[in-house]
Amino acid sequence: MEFLRKKFAASPEAARFIPFLIFLVLTTGQDMLGAEYRYWLYLAKTLIGAWLIWGMRPFVAEMRWAFSWEAVAVGVGVFVIWVGLDPFVPKNHLFFKPGGGDWNPHTQFGAGSATAWMLIVVRIVGSSVVVPPLEETFYRSFLYRYLVRTDFLNLPLNHRHAVSWVGTALVFGLVHYEWLAGVLCGLAYQWLVLCKNRLGDAMTAHAITNFLLGLWVVWRGAWGFW
Repeated sequence: MEFLRKKFAASPEAARFIPFLIFLVLTTGQDMLGAEYRYWLYLAKTLIGAWLIWGMRPFVAEMRWAFSWEAVAVGVGVFVIWVGLDPFVPKNHLFFKPGGGDWNPHTQFGAGSATAWMLIVVRIVGSSVVVPPLEETFYRSFLYRYLVRTDFLNLPLNHRHAVSWVGTALVFGLVHYEWLAGVLCGLAYQWLVLCKNRLGDAMTAHAITNFLLGLWVVWRGAWGFW
């Protein structure tokens, strides 16, 4: 961590990009060892993600949670869009295999087993607490501003730039299986940042969306979303 801290302190780009890149690589590789390991790799990835957030936090001033009614509305609205569009929009098979991940610990560890429920809780907590700071810092704070100006720290968070807004949302959407919902999600979260001139509301909205989606997955057995 000391090496990373020095890197983060020396480079604002590294502080916002490297943690996201590490998390992305771990996400990409979590299925490579087979279904029986994916759940434990997700647990490890979540712990590493939390460790990365702790390490980057002193160097990323805007990565602070904030609460507002707009954040709640956007978080709930994006969840409704994500679930509502699913039956009608073809999935992103450019980067994802057909069928999504079907991440269901009950099939691996036994229906209702303590291990299965523990891993489900890990998944919900990871997606609601660890994912939002890493992704929002990269997409909405760094990438959005960097596409406008390389000295991005001198650009306020509420600077409006239509091309960067759409471009960032497209990139965000294409790294999700439900690509169209991801694009709309990226547009909505960026709107929050532009309106509030801070990142925290988008982090909160992202957390609400992922938390509600996790509850939906468990309640409806809609494991394909995971």
